[in-house]
Amino acid sequence: MFIIFVIGITVKPSIRTLNSYITMARNLKIRDLTLRDGQQSSFATRMSQAQVDRCLPYYKDANFYAMEVWGGAVPDSVMRYLNENPWTRLETIYKAVGNVSKLTALSRGRNLFGYAPYPDDVIDGFCRNSIESGLGIMRIFDALNDVDNVKSTVKYVKQYGGIADCAVCYTVDPKYPEPGFFAKLMGRKSHEQVFTDAYFLDKAKQMAALGADIITIKDMSGLIPPRRVATLVKLFKKNIDIPVDFHTHCTPGYGLASVLAAIIAGVDVVDTNCWYFAEGTGAPAIELVHVFCKKLGVDTGVNMEAVAKINTRLREIRKELNQSVFGTEKPEPKPFNPLTDTLPAEIDARFDKAIKAAQADDEAATIDACRKIEAYFGFPAPNELVQKAEIPGGMYSNMVAQLKQLKAEDILPRAMELIPSVRLAAGLPPLVTPTSQIVGAQAVNCALDEKAGRPMYTNKSSQFVGLVKGEYGHTPVKIDPEFRFKICGVREETPYDTSKYQMQPNPELPEAGGVKLAANEKEVLLLELFPLVAKNFLTDMKVKAYAASKPAEPKAEEKKAEESVAAAITGNTVTAPLPGRIIEFKVKVGDTVKAGQEIVVLEAMKMENSVTTDYAGTVKQILAHPGDNVATDAVLVEIV
Repeated sequence: MFIIFVIGITVKPSIRTLNSYITMARNLKIRDLTLRDGQQSSFATRMSQAQVDRCLPYYKDANFYAMEVWGGAVPDSVMRYLNENPWTRLETIYKAVGNVSKLTALSRGRNLFGYAPYPDDVIDGFCRNSIESGLGIMRIFDALNDVDNVKSTVKYVKQYGGIADCAVCYTVDPKYPEPGFFAKLMGRKSHEQVFTDAYFLDKAKQMAALGADIITIKDMSGLIPPRRVATLVKLFKKNIDIPVDFHTHCTPGYGLASVLAAIIAGVDVVDTNCWYFAEGTGAPAIELVHVFCKKLGVDTGVNMEAVAKINTRLREIRKELNQSVFGTEKPEPKPFNPLTDTLPAEIDARFDKAIKAAQADDEAATIDACRKIEAYFGFPAPNELVQKAEIPGGMYSNMVAQLKQLKAEDILPRAMELIPSVRLAAGLPPLVTPTSQIVGAQAVNCALDEKAGRPMYTNKSSQFVGLVKGEYGHTPVKIDPEFRFKICGVREETPYDTSKYQMQPNPELPEAGGVKLAANEKEVLLLELFPLVAKNFLTDMKVKAYAASKPAEPKAEEKKAEESVAAAITGNTVTAPLPGRIIEFKVKVGDTVKAGQEIVVLEAMKMENSVTTDYAGTVKQILAHPGDNVATDAVLVEIV
């Protein structure tokens, strides 16, 4: 029996009173990332619709507050690698799960899901169609933390009945060398820190003022240690009267410890993955968070029985993706179901130690206990290379997958080394898509330049040029005008002018019976956001549909294709500076060209690279075709 002592008087509480104490237990909302960020971080976004469908019956019963299922790299990747329709993915998940969990997408502010700034009418149409297709929450961020770039998306998401979740991108300052004695005598000062607590709070306040319904601390690189996130959570809760979410990754080894610290600090929502898609480059496992919450008396509301069923399917899918993406079987964590499995006493004690350490603000002990828990279950050890380069786990896994596809894996270590210096030169942008992709791809370009004996930045993507020029918004620190001139040919920051935006062409397709390339608004939006990828995807879809609608014709005798044989090369050549896929040729046979003129547009690591000629003359022959995958130094054009 419960007895309450009040000023020396013994009181027996009523059942109603006891129930009120019970219901006062703190609640914590869980956003599951498995079907978006989880598979993006661990498997380079190669999870097919059929694989997703195998999990959906159990997600309806899991009762997550939210499920992140769309946005990020998903719309691009499902078309590029899986030949699937991104809208179908969102609509299929909504049909299966309904409103049990709010479906979330990750949007890049004015860049939406693409790599360019878009005008308001495109953002309007995109938000409206997303919400009509079942989206509940749009998590909106800007890769530069430029708040001006999220305004339009917040406006339209709320206009159409969605929840605007604005994310402040967490990042860190580079590790500048301290000026030496004589440098200090000459008046040189240490670099002032840019990414301070005040910096992040200011961004959060600005987003709240825009009408944000949730503020997320978005630690895409997993770089935030427990003490720092606890400080920021408390700071945000004190100064902003809307829920605070915490998003992180485990790549450098802080993720689980930092989530624990955030929970103790009073965060409202945390992002997790299901067991077999968790930890490593992904977010912490819901199963480990569940154990912590049970010990803390925190109620997540998640049905862990349903989560266990999801994991049964994810274990199978993990094996399939390891083979299809990496070509090998990778170690998996020990199976664990917190509802049925008893933890060894030593490991159970480590959970208690981690909690006590986090409550006492003992950061080192918190990290140590959490890492030993993760090690016991067989999760990957902290990635020191990623920690040093200060990059997101998803960026790392995508770089590995894409370099493997390009058969250029050998340059990965050097590219990783170059990322910090490329980032600093480009104005210190937080490394989150698209800037992570832009900076990462440029580091690869620089590594390839170096390997080939060329000056670094000889090859630069059009997106890197746009970033340095100012087309993506204001960078956290000013870019050296001389570096901007070297990259862009101008010294002054030049913002992107959306008034000059031109919609992508939408031609008729003779090979598909004359239908339009994009037949409706959703397809038009895909074409706007992913011009090359969507064009290929939609063309293929329309051609196949047309072929299927035609009656079968008797087979005619196969005609021998006339093979064109390239003439012997006697003139100067334009070669591929890096491996990639040809988007288009800017010249044709017989054209007169000048030295420095753009000849070819080459796609590598999702970035467009302009290939120019060092020679003036006449185009004698073109030795490749749009869509061809070419290796480094492959001859593309001959000029005489």
